[in-house]
Amino acid sequence: MDKLDAIFSPETIAVIGTSTQKGKVGHDIFANILSGGFAGTLYPVNPKAKSVLSVKCYTSISAIPDPIDLAMIILPPKVALLSVKECIAKGVKGIVIVSAGFKEIGGQGALIEVEINNLCRAAGVRLVGPNCLGVINPSKKVRLNASFSKRMPIPGNVSFISQSGALCTAVLDFAADKGFGFSKFISIGNKADVDELDLLKYYHKDPDTHVVMIYLEEISRNAEEFIKTVREITSGTNPTHVIAIKSGSSDAGAAAAASHTGALAGSDSLYDAIFSQAGILRCNTVNQLFDYAQAYAANKYPTGDRVAIVTNAGGPGIIATDMSEQSGLRLAQFSEDTIKELRKHLPLTANFHNPVDVIGDAAKDRYENTLATVLSDRGVDAVLIILTPQSMTDAIGTAEAIVNIARNSIKPIVCSFMGVVDVSDGVKLLQKNRIPVYQFPESAARSLGALREGMKWLFRKLLPQYELKYDKEKANEIIQKYLAEGKTTLGEIDGCEILKCYGFNTLKMKLAKTKDEAVDIAEKIGYPVVMKIVSSLILHKTDAGGVVVGLKDARGVGLAFDQIFESAKDYNPDAVIDGVLVQQMAPKGKEVILGITNDPVFGHAVMFGLGGIFVEVYKDVAFRLGPVGRNVARRMIKSINGYPIFKGLRGEKASDIEAVEKHIVSLKAMTDQHPMIKELDINPLFVHEEGQGATVADIIIKLDSA
Repeated sequence: MDKLDAIFSPETIAVIGTSTQKGKVGHDIFANILSGGFAGTLYPVNPKAKSVLSVKCYTSISAIPDPIDLAMIILPPKVALLSVKECIAKGVKGIVIVSAGFKEIGGQGALIEVEINNLCRAAGVRLVGPNCLGVINPSKKVRLNASFSKRMPIPGNVSFISQSGALCTAVLDFAADKGFGFSKFISIGNKADVDELDLLKYYHKDPDTHVVMIYLEEISRNAEEFIKTVREITSGTNPTHVIAIKSGSSDAGAAAAASHTGALAGSDSLYDAIFSQAGILRCNTVNQLFDYAQAYAANKYPTGDRVAIVTNAGGPGIIATDMSEQSGLRLAQFSEDTIKELRKHLPLTANFHNPVDVIGDAAKDRYENTLATVLSDRGVDAVLIILTPQSMTDAIGTAEAIVNIARNSIKPIVCSFMGVVDVSDGVKLLQKNRIPVYQFPESAARSLGALREGMKWLFRKLLPQYELKYDKEKANEIIQKYLAEGKTTLGEIDGCEILKCYGFNTLKMKLAKTKDEAVDIAEKIGYPVVMKIVSSLILHKTDAGGVVVGLKDARGVGLAFDQIFESAKDYNPDAVIDGVLVQQMAPKGKEVILGITNDPVFGHAVMFGLGGIFVEVYKDVAFRLGPVGRNVARRMIKSINGYPIFKGLRGEKASDIEAVEKHIVSLKAMTDQHPMIKELDINPLFVHEEGQGATVADIIIKLDSA
């Protein structure tokens, strides 16, 4: 038996802080449990009242003669602490503290919250809150509405987690309007003990929960632990689908970063990485959250990306087509047999190809025959049906036909019944039968695309991990030497030495203090060469005019040496210039950026994207946090918009993507073995043709001296 059962399925509840005054939270929560038809036994606790809503009151929880599973506490912090101690002495199994005034306001309230959590943890009692809405379980076996929301949702197969209590009441109201049901519903507030990961694990074991919706402000756990755990929940033969909306994203901390990677690594980018690696589908709006959850709750999934669109109006069909393609789907190509069958049922003015236009005067039978026909086509993976209300439209009849056909089909069907009043009866019938229905076709198409994304996650290709060897000791010697000297920025020569320890291919290079030295080094390396400014105060060399490429002779090297010094002094007159680096010219390749940033909350993250001078203009990058293996690296590379460039365009040969995968894995291993690395940029990394590897052209490494 899970300890959270005492929270979601208690047999006895004590409401501590029950009030006789209507409108008070203590009164309304008790009233909601009572009026919701709670299947167990309910005890109000108030030392100053004889009864609440005609139910006998107890002076304290210890005065209740029976064992208590769940204690709902609606008391200010100091009194709540005393009550928690009484609950533990009574043997209560679970506690929900609804009242506020704890960590969210700081000071003594925060200290009391810590003390309460320590007491509960020591006693093995699970704690929800403080500062939360409460918990709801609409199951007919439980009928629990232990919250300050009057509305008890209908039972469903979707569970909800929210950090915001106020949002919960709006969500419940919104769900009622859509005929949307829930299995479990909880607000976790300050998350002193029970957090989103505890609940995801609990919901995963719950036979009544197939989909989880989350409103998240921040995750409470280590990112790597969260990713590993949730990835197990969203994968395998019995997955629980997780859909989340994340608020409170701020990139302000990235502004102070020295590297391109650090400047691009706002918290929102890292949450994208966490959700992507964990298999969580991210939404941008509450509307989208419901749209996707409705699609997943139907429990039918497309095995491919080919969609058939059936509509009684041309314009909405075009809108659905556009959004389908934007959502990663494509229009199915009908077989000749399908087109022949459609001609039997549709008027000559209809469009028999995809999207199928059944014409505005389409009645129930025309929709029914068309839907059955396109569903039977082996080249169709899903169907999107659009109905616009016209004078001859039979919304309820069409809905009945869709429901009947859907019962015998494993392929997903989503609907857009456009309008409100004229189609309302049909919409309600579809909702009752868990057929996803939306007001507009773009929402239906987007939700179908989200279903497809879920299937791609479940059936993603898993390749064996790379077996890579590193020279950890040599790299550590270089790093420790810098730290011992109080330096935090590695020079490019030493930075490349560290990269070599982790399997990177670097270029020949040497530091020149004078013009003659530069010419001599260039002659030994061999032309063409690149020359770069070396200064701890000039990290972005191109911005300072401190890089000259393609130098082919001694005269060019001499002129470049003088030019670099002059440009650097103009850029930063106070910069101490150590010299000019003379470097072998890199062979041609696609320019990418690889990087590392150390987030104060999530730890080290790896970045990959299109590189060169436009990295912060296009910002076509992706981040991943640990664990990062071959499969994560591969999906990371494929996730950027510019990925097709590496596949070979207009007759070009494909790039060595596997080499980049190995480098991404190696960078994460480097930070695991040397956590003092604060920021790292390899920009550009030239990726050569398939089988020819990649070459580092420039490197910045910043260390944390703490």
